[in-house]
Amino acid sequence: MEDDIVNLIVLGVLSRTTVFLLIRKTFSKRSFDFCNRIVSTIHATLAVILASRSVEDWGCPVCPLASKPSLKQRQTLAVTIAYLLYDLICCLFDERVSLDNTVHHLVSIVGIGAGLAYQKCGSELVAALFISEISSPFLHARELLKELRYRDTDLNLAADITFAVIFSLARMVGGPYVTFVTLSVNNPILIKAMALGLQLVSAFWFYKIVKMVKYKLTRGKKKVVSSPLHSGKLN
Repeated sequence: MEDDIVNLIVLGVLSRTTVFLLIRKTFSKRSFDFCNRIVSTIHATLAVILASRSVEDWGCPVCPLASKPSLKQRQTLAVTIAYLLYDLICCLFDERVSLDNTVHHLVSIVGIGAGLAYQKCGSELVAALFISEISSPFLHARELLKELRYRDTDLNLAADITFAVIFSLARMVGGPYVTFVTLSVNNPILIKAMALGLQLVSAFWFYKIVKMVKYKLTRGKKKVVSSPLHSGKLN
């Protein structure tokens, strides 16, 4: 891995930590998770922009396959590793440690790191990054809204549905395709294992999201049925 990429990773971890501390100081009454999610939202937006700018051919976003990452792709992947390292460390100081999120971060760090070390799989890794992050701003928005006292509102439900739709399309349509092409070409076994592992994590999250949406919609219907208007108890 080149020195400039290593330096970019170190700078990325330090800059995200600094931004988090500034946000924590600014929103001192908000929770640790709230401040961290603001940093995560900033990163997700930046990652999608960088991934889009580094695509070499929009006619085939994952082409050329099993190729050496371009400079833009290496920088995009380095920025992402920096965030994953920051967030992995940050989550250790939170009250709740998510096992599936920790596994996701570790697998991603190893996979992207392998791509940079082997100088392979640039297009596939950037495509996977785009797919992984495109739904993240909406994921964090739904949690931020809850802390801002918009839980169980139409706005929060809209954020939930938007996140669920984008996640499902990206991870369960685009994800399997990127996984397939990554496994089908001459990529290092470590990168192939990462691709498969991330798709399995995505499938597990998809299952949880389906349950969440089903619960939200079912609860909404129950509220309508039990409202005074429907029960004939308006005074």
